[in-house]
This record gives sequence, C-alpha cells and structure tokens, in this order.
Amino acid sequence: MKPKSYPLQFEPILKERIWGGEKLKTILNKPIVSKITGESWELSTVEGDVSIVANGELKGKSLMELIDEMPNEILGTEVYKRFGKQFPLLFKYLDAREDLSIQVHPNDKLAKERHNSFGKTEMWYVTQADPDARIIVGFKNDSSKEEYLQHLNDKNLVSILDTVKAKSGDVFFLETGTVHAIGAGLVVAEIQQTSDITYRLYDFDRKDAQGNTRELHVDLALDAINYNKVDTQKKYETKTNTSNVVVDCPYFTTNFIPLGNKVSVSKSGETFTVYMCIEGAFEIEFDGFKKAYQKGDTVLIPAEINAFILNGKASILEIYIS
Repeated sequence: MKPKSYPLQFEPILKERIWGGEKLKTILNKPIVSKITGESWELSTVEGDVSIVANGELKGKSLMELIDEMPNEILGTEVYKRFGKQFPLLFKYLDAREDLSIQVHPNDKLAKERHNSFGKTEMWYVTQADPDARIIVGFKNDSSKEEYLQHLNDKNLVSILDTVKAKSGDVFFLETGTVHAIGAGLVVAEIQQTSDITYRLYDFDRKDAQGNTRELHVDLALDAINYNKVDTQKKYETKTNTSNVVVDCPYFTTNFIPLGNKVSVSKSGETFTVYMCIEGAFEIEFDGFKKAYQKGDTVLIPAEINAFILNGKASILEIYIS
C-alpha cells in the first residue's frame, strides 16, 4: 500500500562557497557550521545532491524515491506527463558575502546537446539586502560577441554590464543567456530549472584558500550569451491573502502571498506546489495534519493534496508548474 501524502520538508543541503557567509544561519535559521556557507539547497534532485525528507512517516526517504513510487501523487498528473519521473525545479537560498562570479546559463537546446541537462531559467527574490547592494543583469546596451570579448580581455567587462541596486522584496527574472552576478550583501531565494550548468565568465581574479583561481568557461559561453539588453526586474502586486503573480513562464509560476490570517487553498492535482517562507511564520492544516513553518522554511505540497489551509502572518512564495 502506498503511504499517505502530507506536506513535506527536506534536510537542507548546505554548500560552502568562496563568496559565502553566515547569513543563512542568522537570517534564515539554517544549521550551518562554516563561515563561508553560500547556498542552502532546499529541494533538489540534482545527481549527488538529492533532497531527503526531514519530517513525518516518510522521513529518511529521498525525493527521487518518492517520485519513483508515487509519480502522479507527488508531481501531479500534468507534470508527470510532461517531465516523467523528473523533478523539474531546484530551490535554493543564497548568501553573498562577496560578489558572485559573472556567469551565464545555457538554454534547453545547448544544455541538452552539451550536458544532457535542462537549461537554467531562474528567478531571484531578494530576501535581505545590505545598503547599496547591487546585482549585475545583462548588458547596459545591445552588445556583440566582439565587444564582449574585448572588454573581457581588458578586464573591464563590468563597464558594459547593467548594474542594478537591489532591496528586499525585489524580484529579478533571468532567462537563459542573461549575463548576471549576485552582488555582495544580498540574500536571495532562487527558483530555477533543475540544472547545475553554469558558465563562469569572470571571477574578479579571486583565489581560494589554496591560492587557486576558479575555472572559467569563456569558449562555452560565447554561443550561450544573449548580447541584447534585457528587462529582468519584475513588478508585482501585494494584495493580502491573495496569490499575486510575480513570474509566469513556461518553466514555473511564482506567486507572492502576504498572508494575514487564514486562507483556504484548492488545487487541481495537476502539479505539486512549493511554499517558501520569506518572512514571519504560518501553519499548514490538512486532514488532521498541522505544522508550523518559520522564515527560511521550504515545504513541498504533493499534488494529490488538493485542499488545505494556510494560517498565520507571513510573506510566502508559492511556486508550481502551470
């Protein structure tokens, strides 16, 4: 007999990064032990980094095991039809104590041909921002391969890139091909296609503790880059107790819910839903199940759970595939 589904939490997969810090603990309550923790992977089926259930009867099982045993029930009928037994999204929190490298992600076609992977369309929700924190998103003006290479070789690539000041609550949507970098002083929630393919263009000539520089992928990136100016920042409404659409793209839909009290939610069973608690605290109530979640928590609602209640005072990101 198949086990009964319930809202699932997973053990965070913590990643040390040369640019990481300690805010994942101080701001998002993650159990980090390193002073250079850059990422907490909240929900992942990337090979070697598969999420493990942290709560309830299914504790200790991997997300891949659950999908293998109950694909329609976990993923949803339409998601299963479209992706098979693949979990198509990856959820993370990132803490940038220093600037990340300037990078780009390939589209589905290039990623499939070169790496047998999905491409990497992604979005950032800025959870916390230090004063004057900035991000790099695309080119200031339409550019070209030649201009890009000239500035890269001259070590002044940043001069032709668009740098934007970022504050808490800002959202940036990055289609594949967009050159980008998260700047120092930012904590972001990242929602993306399931892919770990990144082409690093420039790393500010940094060296790690052993004196080594990180690998660059200049040649691979040339055909992956969109050299045109792009508009990446998303404006969205903030109506209380409402799923306000932030990003709606072929790969995922993300809504922002300013939860003020109790809200009843109904789902179709076609897709899973993920909630990321950005601020405050809330509870999920479902068929005798009741659990509280706090800032930094991520919870997966299996697709077969089609009616439940959100209750509390919180800012929540709601993500599903439409």
